[in-house]
Amino acid sequence: MPRLAVARFSHEGNSFSPVMTGLNEFRREWYQGQEAEAVYRGTTTEGGGAVAFLDAHPEWRGTFLRMTGATPAGPVTREAYDTIIDEIVADLTQGEWDAVFLSLHGAMVVEGMDLADYEIVRRVREAIGPEMPFGVSFDLHANLDTRIADLVTFAAGFKEHPHIDMKETAERVLDVLDRTVKGEVRPVGHIAKLDAILPSINMRTAEGPMAELEAFARGLEFDPRILDASPFGGFSYGDTVVAGAGALVYADGDRELAKRAAERIVEETRKRLDRFYIALPDAAAGIAQALRLGPEAQPVAVIDSGDNPLSGGIGDTPEMLRALLDAAPQVPTVFAFFADPALVERCVAAGEGAAISGTLGGRISSDFGSPVPFSGTVLKLTDGHYANSGPMMRGLPMSLGPTAVIGIGQIRVIVTTACGSAHDPAFYTLHGVDFAQVALLCAKAKNHFRAAFTAICPTMIDIDAPGPAALDINRFPFRLAPPTLYPLRIREAS
Repeated sequence: MPRLAVARFSHEGNSFSPVMTGLNEFRREWYQGQEAEAVYRGTTTEGGGAVAFLDAHPEWRGTFLRMTGATPAGPVTREAYDTIIDEIVADLTQGEWDAVFLSLHGAMVVEGMDLADYEIVRRVREAIGPEMPFGVSFDLHANLDTRIADLVTFAAGFKEHPHIDMKETAERVLDVLDRTVKGEVRPVGHIAKLDAILPSINMRTAEGPMAELEAFARGLEFDPRILDASPFGGFSYGDTVVAGAGALVYADGDRELAKRAAERIVEETRKRLDRFYIALPDAAAGIAQALRLGPEAQPVAVIDSGDNPLSGGIGDTPEMLRALLDAAPQVPTVFAFFADPALVERCVAAGEGAAISGTLGGRISSDFGSPVPFSGTVLKLTDGHYANSGPMMRGLPMSLGPTAVIGIGQIRVIVTTACGSAHDPAFYTLHGVDFAQVALLCAKAKNHFRAAFTAICPTMIDIDAPGPAALDINRFPFRLAPPTLYPLRIREAS
């Protein structure tokens, strides 16, 4: 009976976030062994894909090693990085395996080091030896080091944005590993890079340039020799020497075919380069536009991608709330969210129905705007626990710590202890939100929000407000990314 080791160490690092990612942040998804199998079973996650593969292949015996991931944020502390990778490597070294599957993101940033994902892959390969089949799944927003293709037997990236195909991606990698162990295929891969950093706001795969690239890649896979073709948009806010978009292709025994196919994807990306860069209204203009719409468009979603937690946002930027309070909506409005542990503690101490005042936003940094004063009422308190119910990461348990809902006129503001993500309907159900009674939803989110809310909100308005994930890449102080990358080279020229 072949033996499969499964591990996960996933993080998307925003080099410009003021909030570091420590071990406690990873402990929000921290499983191994039978507990991991139970938690991931039935979920639309990479862990769920591993469970599904093992269920479908009883001839394999699977062992879940450390499975962990943290919400995108600032660089991972060296302590957290070393603790997690040392544990995974130690367990791999001590066990006997026939194949290894690793769930990574591909855009990890670690304090005091560069090329963190490459180093994870290198250390795993060193631990298991040069011949063992070793598969990796990557996020569509990975910033890939070209050397990874030679260290990994097979790898594939998500094809959907929003990422509703995590489970399928893991199953695809595991299927090729299974065929490799059986001697049916001999994967060889190549990573090609684009000389540009792309903004992710226009990287949805339902339409637009990324949809066309994914369709082009699927066309390449009609050649039965190509095992997988994955375009990568890259992560806009990861300042590393391997920043930027690219492509990864694996072929069966034909390295030159893999190389040509990857380079064709990159060339197709270059043809569409200008279409990735778009303009967005500011917060005031976006909210004004939303409030002009009639009931047939409600609930209208105004989406602040500059503080999107799934791009490394901090749940603390104030400008969308400031614009909302200035607009003084006279319709039922929900604002999601601020992460403010001290304010939640005050709400808990005061109790539901109590008056509460203070400031919102600008707590962590004033770089994105000054705090917004408020006076309101504590409407609801929760323990912050729920399970995702939408298509992305469905079934995965989530924990925000204690949370509160504060009423400010017609506006309900959700305040959490931890900085999570407001992209799933269960987040709002937890806080008593009935969208049949909501006219305007202001959310710190981005494209992943659309996976569940396209069916809920007839109209969505993306805005650009100051934040760690704001639209204009040239606003950010890149130091490590090659200055020859577009649009950085435009800045250098000026």
